[in-house]
Amino acid sequence: QVQLVESGGGLVQPGGSLRLSCAASRSLVSIAVMGWYRQTPGKQRELVATITTTGRTDYADSAKGRFTISRDFAKNTVYLQMNSLKPEDTAVYYCNARSGLLNDWGQGTQVTVSS
Repeated sequence: QVQLVESGGGLVQPGGSLRLSCAASRSLVSIAVMGWYRQTPGKQRELVATITTTGRTDYADSAKGRFTISRDFAKNTVYLQMNSLKPEDTAVYYCNARSGLLNDWGQGTQVTVSS
């Protein structure tokens, strides 16, 4: 099991940027895939981006070219840099850790894009 704590959400104007952080309670080296997902009321949680221990990344089409996922092994932290934000990016963003039987989630952080 791993505890995940997200931070960095908030209110931003369209076109602005935010960087989300996800601090893990254990080494990222032992976690095969770290990811960011998002969810809005009444909709299913959807993939935003993932990163593996080897550094391979994958993005939802809506995130390509605007969002960047990265990780810092020394800090056991995964980041999501979000640029050119749009109102439709408004959601609760969740951090996820997957490895074998492990599949843990953070508590989420709210991102609101509005003028």
